[in-house]
Amino acid sequence: MARLIVEQIVSADGTAEDGEGGMSFLTPESTGGEVDREQLRRLADLQAIVLGANTYRMFASYWPTASEADDPIAGLINRLPKHVLSNSLDAAPWGDHAPAVVERGDVIESLQRLKGEYPGEIILWGSLTLTDAAFLANEVDLLRLRILPSLLGGGRGVVPTALPVTPLRLVASNIHPGGQVALEYEVGTPD
Repeated sequence: MARLIVEQIVSADGTAEDGEGGMSFLTPESTGGEVDREQLRRLADLQAIVLGANTYRMFASYWPTASEADDPIAGLINRLPKHVLSNSLDAAPWGDHAPAVVERGDVIESLQRLKGEYPGEIILWGSLTLTDAAFLANEVDLLRLRILPSLLGGGRGVVPTALPVTPLRLVASNIHPGGQVALEYEVGTPD
């Protein structure tokens, strides 16, 4: 059974989405170099990618045409199977690559099925509504936070406000020269 990894890029004050629903705190200076090399190492056991409809749209507008020369993880993202958990999409094309599979129905049932389908790890990027559901259903096994050196003072956090106290166990950390901090936590069962 696969482990479900939730990975979020956040500001130093824990914001995963700014007031306009975007990631204005993500700048070109916050990626590249060692950050990309570490990301490739962390994704070595990845078997599949899970996205919600909005994150799929953002990803599909960039990744299918990105080159590995410009963005080292482009090849991995374009090659891996992708699943979009959505009741609003009928299709999820991915440029010249294999399309993402649209999984309709109950998102938790879909996540549980996907966890049973793949060995290794599957990753859920962005997709805050889907991430909320996964946390509330205790389906998240690992939380990866890529913390950028900026403050927003408001916006949407990483987890739902209704989440009970949930213990985390730090299993990895890395500080990059540009100020990005990568933290990886195993997720425990809520009290």
